[in-house]
Amino acid sequence: MYRIGVDVGGTNTDAVIMQGRDVVASTKAATSADVTTGVLTALQAVLTQSGVTPDQIGALVIGTTHFTNAVIERRHLAPTAVVRLCLPATQCLPPMVDWPEDLHSIIGDHVYFAAGGFEFDGKEISPLDPEALRKIGSDIREKGLNSIAICSVFAPVNDAMERRAAAILAEACPGADISISAPIGRLGLLERESATILNSALLGLARHTVTALGKALRDADITCPFFLSQNDGTLMDAAQVQMYPVLTFASGPTNSMRGAAFLTGHGDAVVIDVGGTTTDVGLLQHGFPRQAGMAVRIGGVRTNFRMPDLFSIGLGGGSLVAGDAANPRIGPQSVGYEITRKALIFGGETLTASDIAVAAGRATLGDPTRLAGLDPAFVAASLAEIDRLLEDAVDRSRISATPVPVIVVGGGSILVPDRIGALEIVRPPHFAVANAIGAAIAQTSGEVDRVFSLEGLTRDAALDAAEQEARAKAIQAGAIADTIIVTDREDVPLAYLPGNATRIRVKVVGEMRI
Repeated sequence: MYRIGVDVGGTNTDAVIMQGRDVVASTKAATSADVTTGVLTALQAVLTQSGVTPDQIGALVIGTTHFTNAVIERRHLAPTAVVRLCLPATQCLPPMVDWPEDLHSIIGDHVYFAAGGFEFDGKEISPLDPEALRKIGSDIREKGLNSIAICSVFAPVNDAMERRAAAILAEACPGADISISAPIGRLGLLERESATILNSALLGLARHTVTALGKALRDADITCPFFLSQNDGTLMDAAQVQMYPVLTFASGPTNSMRGAAFLTGHGDAVVIDVGGTTTDVGLLQHGFPRQAGMAVRIGGVRTNFRMPDLFSIGLGGGSLVAGDAANPRIGPQSVGYEITRKALIFGGETLTASDIAVAAGRATLGDPTRLAGLDPAFVAASLAEIDRLLEDAVDRSRISATPVPVIVVGGGSILVPDRIGALEIVRPPHFAVANAIGAAIAQTSGEVDRVFSLEGLTRDAALDAAEQEARAKAIQAGAIADTIIVTDREDVPLAYLPGNATRIRVKVVGEMRI
């Protein structure tokens, strides 16, 4: 059976068909405003190119920026009620306290505090109060809200109260979209709560998107299961996407990094992914993107769910170029998906970074005769500025002075020189569609992030317990047990907590049952 990978970017929608480790066919199509049209166009093109029939497809994986863009652009977000299970503790800083005002106003200020929550070791702060929750549910229903986010103190340690509260509120508010924080974020109340609020606000859009994607696949006569890629390089099925859309944030750059590792065989490297508008630079460790260790901002909101540690710059193939030889300016504005209409080499009137690369002889593309009037000094200065931006991004992504390969992928990678400083540049085959390849090879994961008390429990026993729990989560998500491996394991003693407390995080991945 074959597997299709699709990645929906801001400029192009890429698709590949793979059989085992071989790329059978690949294509690029312009991303459409409604997402699904571009996906359908790419699917039809790659099927025609390969000669593969829809009944030969065993699985299809899609990576999309659709939900990230909804937050960044402040659209398709539902007003959301927030219920924090915490009383009598943690009332000082309310939910959304540090959010941008424009986004906060869209979500609304519908905040409720209720009894509940746990200490780090699983002891109750206070018992859940079902009657109080029913009153909260009644008030939410009267306000006409259809989206609810529930967050309990130390929910990753014990999610029982969140699940019970969700059941009570579901009875009080029939048909409401309800999210709980335990499966979404890590330890850290405010960041986990914020991620849960965004998730709840996106649930309506998630249902619409999954339905539209399903229709696009049916229109292409593809009836196999389809999945969306997560921001840790693994995948989730359609039902999971409709429950946890925030877990797709940053899946595009993650797919590119996974594709880069697959195409080169390098497990440890810096990856430069150059698109039409931006360049994302990140570090591969053991074949997976290095995860951000601190809170990550999405649309100005601090969150703490798993995210790749990326450095992004406003440099892409469609970046606008301005200024003069003494002060060239590259980006961050871009012509994006209109590059084939607006760039000079394609008959347009706009000077882009791709034009500079062609004028300097770094790339062969379009009609170079249209660049004859460019000042050679300005071209050289602009190219030097592009190189400076790339070298700075690579340096900021490295964690040691040890030389590592630099893998270049993405449709805009014609901008990248043959060397960056003293580092080797690797340009793998199919580099332009590495993101779609990363989607096609995505695996299933399980992760645990908990605080363990080591009184009466050894460190090794705690690590083993966390690993077994992570394995169970991966199997539940559809992983084949025999293929599961540990990709990340860390333990950090917490001196500020009693009971010899240690925070342990374990992540495992495995092949998906298809």
